[in-house]
Amino acid sequence: MIDPCANVDERAHVAESATVWHLSHVREHATVGENCIVGRGAYIDIGVSVGNNCKIQNNALIYAPAVLEDGVFIGPAVVFTNDSYPRAVNRDGTMKSESDWDRKGVTVRRGAAIGAGAVVLGGVEIGEWALVAAGSVVTKDVPAHALVAGVPARRVGWVGRSGVTLQEEGGRMVDPADGTIYDVQSGVLRES
Repeated sequence: MIDPCANVDERAHVAESATVWHLSHVREHATVGENCIVGRGAYIDIGVSVGNNCKIQNNALIYAPAVLEDGVFIGPAVVFTNDSYPRAVNRDGTMKSESDWDRKGVTVRRGAAIGAGAVVLGGVEIGEWALVAAGSVVTKDVPAHALVAGVPARRVGWVGRSGVTLQEEGGRMVDPADGTIYDVQSGVLRES
């Protein structure tokens, strides 16, 4: 379902099972996978790839060349940047053009979630099942299952696939929501 007030370019590919709400904008060559929900006023830039079963909440801004794998959650008013050195003009005062710009996209791996109002800088990768707390500014890669928060975002814990903070029990990490056990080795969390 595409709301009649949404702006979806005819060159974009939106799966029939996806929902694109009021005032959203899906640019040319973007792909939106099966069962996705694109909230009111969200912006999906040229060529952005959104996997299956993703939720992009109201007023999120996803700039190219971002990639969202399956099952990703993007909270309201999240912003993905794509320019490490933003300027409107070149050193000589001329307007920048596409050839003057080296875009760096955000990659969000399977099952990860980004909380409301977070900003993720271009070139950053958010690992599988990671959780970025609301209002965070992510300036570097986030490992799989990491819970990051703050400005700049730092790891403050680990989360399981449920999104619940893992608890340490006997030197191992346990998901209190489902009992899954994880081990941490050299700063990497892996399911046992």
